[in-house]
Amino acid sequence: MPMSKIETLAKRPDFLRAARAGRAPAPAFLLQARKRQADEGVDPDLVRIGYTCSKKVGNAVARNRAKRRLREIARAVLPLEGRPGWDYVLIGKANDTAARPIADMKQDLSRALQKVHR
Repeated sequence: MPMSKIETLAKRPDFLRAARAGRAPAPAFLLQARKRQADEGVDPDLVRIGYTCSKKVGNAVARNRAKRRLREIARAVLPLEGRPGWDYVLIGKANDTAARPIADMKQDLSRALQKVHR
C-alpha cells in the first residue's frame, strides 16, 4: 500500500469545515472526515489531520494526554488507510480516550475510516 504524506490542521476554518462533514463515532473518539475541494489551494496528495479535546475531557494535563494518544493512533493508521485529498479530525472523549488500549483504538480508527469512506 502507498504511504500518504500527513500534514496537521492548524486553522479554525479547516476544523469547522470538517465538523460539517461526515462523522464516525468510536468508543474512545469521534472521527470527522471530509473530501477537500480542488479549489482550496491545498496539495491534493496530502492527508490532513487535526486533533481536539474539549474541557469535558479534563484539565490541561488530561486533554494533552488524550491528544498524544490520538496522535499516536493517527501516526500508525493514517499513512496506510487515509486517503489523499481528505481532512480528518479526531475528537477525544472524556475518560474513554485515556483509558482505552492503544491497540483497540487503532482498530477503531481503521473501522471509522472505512465507515466515512463509504
